[in-house]
Amino acid sequence: MITSETLSALDCEDPLAPFRDQFDLPEGIIYLDGNSLGPLPRRTLARLIDVTREEWGQSLITSWNKHGWIDLPQRIGDKIARVIGATPGEVIAADSTSVNLFKLLAAACALRPGRKVILTEAGNFPTDIYIAEGLVSVLGDGYEVRTVDKENIATAITDEVAVVMLTHVDYSTGEMLDMAPVTAMAHAAGALMLWDLAHSAGAVPVDLNGAHADFAVGCGYKYLNGGPGAPAFLFVAARHQADARQPLSGWMGHAAPFDFEQRYRPAEDITRYLAGTPAILALVALEEGVDLYLEADAEDLRRKSMLMTECFAALVAQECGDHGLTLASPADAGMRGSQICFRHEQGYAIIQALIARGVVGDFRTPDILRFGFAPLYLRYQDMWNAVTHLRHVMDKREWESPEFQTKAAVT
Repeated sequence: MITSETLSALDCEDPLAPFRDQFDLPEGIIYLDGNSLGPLPRRTLARLIDVTREEWGQSLITSWNKHGWIDLPQRIGDKIARVIGATPGEVIAADSTSVNLFKLLAAACALRPGRKVILTEAGNFPTDIYIAEGLVSVLGDGYEVRTVDKENIATAITDEVAVVMLTHVDYSTGEMLDMAPVTAMAHAAGALMLWDLAHSAGAVPVDLNGAHADFAVGCGYKYLNGGPGAPAFLFVAARHQADARQPLSGWMGHAAPFDFEQRYRPAEDITRYLAGTPAILALVALEEGVDLYLEADAEDLRRKSMLMTECFAALVAQECGDHGLTLASPADAGMRGSQICFRHEQGYAIIQALIARGVVGDFRTPDILRFGFAPLYLRYQDMWNAVTHLRHVMDKREWESPEFQTKAAVT
């Protein structure tokens, strides 16, 4: 049996405990939604004020050179590379995950002429499928997006497939795929492999080069705490960079953007995956989040993440076992990301009732209650307090209140 005292003892022994003070967390809130939007690192506000007042305010346009604005996408990309098992020069921070996905899918298809299929799983995050559909509508010429159930991916990788596009950690259940063998299956069939790391980067160990991945995308506003709408990132394995070309041939991806040549000539390195002018303030905020993450020990982060999800799942079973909450995540902590999910037909209303009590999780249609566990700022005691609130919501059927039944625009 798990007790409050058990969890308090874990907090006393937690090597990551000091990091909590690095975040500006609202008083009285248990924040279990870092898998959707990470909280504000205290240092970020100070840095943004400095950049706004001094670099933008005083140095003005000279800051592109004087303060290194022009190099931010590459510099932050190299830092993110350390998080996802890549090497310097293989990652760049830019645009959104969706835009970067379009770039990489187009590049992958061009590298496999004659193959007309983008293969993904039917339960993939919808925007990934939408972007792929948008690309094939532009390409025409028989290109298609083929979706299959996750368990049928291996047999679906035929000689028609140009690229396999999968999400490493499932957004709705937290299930984590084994990256290396899946990538090997794609390569064995002559296809390329693209991974979406939206729920992986900063949450679980990732080794793109160890898995021989070809491409990857990810976002900066979840576990990397880069702020709402933070720039995303993309990875292109060094072996593909000389030949892979992306279709959004904007001036920042040019080999010499300030020569203002009339015809496009791509940069020879990862810089070719830029398009328009970098969003400096957003990149500055992202860099602070990434720097903070890199100060922690990766093994400590994963160890705490797994233990927290195990404790939370056990507590829900222990305290709320008779209320119809069904575990939707893999039972084995080693097979899921840093989140735990449950099913309930009143999932949306339950989450709203919890938010009203100061426990912030989120809902995913049709019936998923999703809770994210970010080891940098969460305490083990938070698990006990959150489940105590959940038990009250379920015992008293607080979710039946009309105010929790009407869905807001953002769920």
